[in-house]
Amino acid sequence: MTFTRRVSSCFSQFLGFANRSFNSYKLPGDPSSSPSLTYGIHIFHCPDEVGIVAKLSERIASRGGNILGADVFVPQNKNVFYSRSEFVFDPVRWPRKQMDEYFLKLSNMFSAIRSVARVPALDPKFKIAVLASKQDHCLVDLLYGWQEGRLPVDITCVISNHHRGPNNNVMHFLERNGIPYHYLHTTEGNKREREILELVLNTDFLVLARYMQVLSGQFLRTYGKDVINIHHGLLPSFKGGNPCKQAFDAGVKLIGATSHFVTEELDSGPIIEQMVERVSHRDNLQSFVQKSENLEKQCLAKALRWYCELRVLPYEENRTVVF
Repeated sequence: MTFTRRVSSCFSQFLGFANRSFNSYKLPGDPSSSPSLTYGIHIFHCPDEVGIVAKLSERIASRGGNILGADVFVPQNKNVFYSRSEFVFDPVRWPRKQMDEYFLKLSNMFSAIRSVARVPALDPKFKIAVLASKQDHCLVDLLYGWQEGRLPVDITCVISNHHRGPNNNVMHFLERNGIPYHYLHTTEGNKREREILELVLNTDFLVLARYMQVLSGQFLRTYGKDVINIHHGLLPSFKGGNPCKQAFDAGVKLIGATSHFVTEELDSGPIIEQMVERVSHRDNLQSFVQKSENLEKQCLAKALRWYCELRVLPYEENRTVVF
């Protein structure tokens, strides 16, 4: 049993703000405010104690910020506190650098494990590299999502162990948009991890868009940042290769896709999101695969958006809090 506490703004006009742009926002009924307010996010993870929400609200309000909504999660008997706050502020009254200094003081006050502020309009986009193998559906979906502005990232490169010819649609897209493509042929004895590490050195996290190679523990430790994978199955069932056939042979009535963080243990990292679709005795293996691919695209894109919006926090050894 766990407790979830929600703290919300009293302004009804802010409902549904998650689907709106906050690059410029004006608070109603406040003639003294700047005509241009900026949207920010703050996540906080610390030992639980009385007064955290009050002090967090005070920090934001003291610089003229206004909290639009906040989610708080306190697991029972765990003595741990998680929160995610969304707010607007005037960057003239509260400069971006000072914001980090303010939240650092709050972190020190409560011995925080994690305290991160993000201002999408002012901060650089997350830099990612995408790793893919032969199948294109997840890669293509990410590229078009990026092109349409639905994914708030900069794609530094695409890395693949599959050669794509110059007339391939993916290659045309990458060339038009100036995204480098690196083909690294892999063998059982050489996964080309040293070269991959050199290519992703300056990224913020990695995305495996149906990359059918297992990254070693040494690679993960050396890279030292998050790696997000899409598994074409409903974990923890049907781990490893060909999960669609495993599910088909098992006669399941629900198939799924799972986005998760990559760890040294295969297909066992903390789960970010899962999506399912009903199947029946009328489905064959081909329709299983088609339905699975649609789920994979949606599930991976949703996980990336949530990650960039600071909605995903680590919880215990192998779980996540997703606000």
